Amino acid sequence: MYGEIKKFRADLGVGVIRGEDGRSFRFAGGDIRNGIEKLEGHEVHFELGERKARDIIVLAGSPWTAFGNVL
Repeated sequence: MYGEIKKFRADLGVGVIRGEDGRSFRFAGGDIRNGIEKLEGHEVHFELGERKARDIIVLAGSPWTAFGNVL
């Protein structure tokens, strides 16, 4: 599913993604596969697991960041 990170609290390590279907999903910072400094406002692709977003890929910057910058 696609969505946008609406809020992320780095101090708590949690945030909220608004899905393309309009629903909101909580997530943990550890579920982001290719982190960047400022997460809010970025589009993401994610999987759903028990009403939480997981396996989140930020769709910004180089596509290689989804693989941890490994070539």
